[in-house]
Amino acid sequence: MAGNVYDKYGTSNPIARRLMRGFEGAFVELVEATGAAAVHEVGCGEGHLAVLLSRRVPSVRASDFSRQVIEEARRTTAPSGAEIEFLVADVYDLDPERHGAELVVCCEVMEHLERPQEALERLAALARPWLLVSVPWEPLWRLLNIARGKYLAAAGNTPGHLNHWTRRGFLRLLGRHVDVVEVRTPLPWTMALCRARSQSPSHGDPKSGSHSESRP
Repeated sequence: MAGNVYDKYGTSNPIARRLMRGFEGAFVELVEATGAAAVHEVGCGEGHLAVLLSRRVPSVRASDFSRQVIEEARRTTAPSGAEIEFLVADVYDLDPERHGAELVVCCEVMEHLERPQEALERLAALARPWLLVSVPWEPLWRLLNIARGKYLAAAGNTPGHLNHWTRRGFLRLLGRHVDVVEVRTPLPWTMALCRARSQSPSHGDPKSGSHSESRP
């Protein structure tokens, strides 16, 4: 499924806008903690996060498997004046030598993927050394959909969501492939800053590979 079913970034609903401010605040804090100068957002959708990144990181590349989505991203980000290199590419086909970056971002993507573990392996190979990922926090995500009367026939499951992780389950999955450095929990998401295991130091501060968790 290409693109968002629901425009959570552009919604006028005050509750949804508050939730998105929490998401974006946690996202920006973790991006800035890396000190990265180059970032590749994998699964960029319509480009909202790519614009946020361009305001804080000198070099931004954004990719998505759908040419239609990339064309839409170019249109929607043009008014911002952001300098973003857009690329049509499937996550499974990304090459670490050509597409790797100091910071790799993959937010609100893995729940859509048929082969999430394979995708995570590829993301870890791209990260030099940082990886920032987020997924919906289940089952809270579906319960909130039900509370607002959405997707009732699917028990609150958003169309296109193939994978459903509890917070603990998602961190366990990440831990098989990368070192989880810091976890944020902006309701209703799980967001983690990770470091590629081959490049993780054994000691240090928030950039060291030690796992700390911050809650809203």
